[in-house]
Amino acid sequence: MSVAEQSIIGAEDRSPGLMDSSVGRKVVMALTGVILFGFVTVHMLGNLTSYMGAEAMNHYAEFLQTMIHGGGIWVFRAVLLTAVVLHIWAALSLTLTNRAARPVGYRAQQFKAATWSSRTMRWSGVILGIFIIFHLLHLTTGTVHPDFIKGNAYHNFVTGFQVPAVSAFYIVAQFCLGLHMWHGVWSFTQTLGWAHPRYDALRRNFATVLTVLVVGVNISYPVAVLTGFIH
Repeated sequence: MSVAEQSIIGAEDRSPGLMDSSVGRKVVMALTGVILFGFVTVHMLGNLTSYMGAEAMNHYAEFLQTMIHGGGIWVFRAVLLTAVVLHIWAALSLTLTNRAARPVGYRAQQFKAATWSSRTMRWSGVILGIFIIFHLLHLTTGTVHPDFIKGNAYHNFVTGFQVPAVSAFYIVAQFCLGLHMWHGVWSFTQTLGWAHPRYDALRRNFATVLTVLVVGVNISYPVAVLTGFIH
């Protein structure tokens, strides 16, 4: 075998896998983003039962806990946790790769091709990560809840949002979610090959409507509790 052939084979052996490439990690971000978007949407719809009263919301919470003989909720949580971990890994990995490729920043940054939401993705992502941990400790385990009653989702929901600071943090987190969702939907439609001047207005409107719908409904919950509409 010639030296040239050995070099070619050696290069093939050292070729990066899909997850080592920026394309592969962007695919991971897109797919996990779809899973997380689905969870956020389902979670939003499920919380609409709060407007129907204690019985409806508690029945919904009981259904989640008992579906598939109690195993369904754990499968759901495992998929969600995996998606969150992979999403964060892909985001951090891409950020570090980009910084390594350009250790010295641009003398004058140009934001012509970047939206405000894309430029704030890292900060909004950090705030969302902190919020997710707090949200779990608040309404899932009750660790930081002022008056947590296991099995009474409606009571925990109402008394939890009656704390103004908690509701304020929740609302701020929803705005961060909106920035994340808008950019995510915009990028995903671009990945699908819809990035064309003919479709850009449709993509923008599609992302905006979905974001406003989810964020608007989510923000309505603490507002409804604080104003006494839900009590």
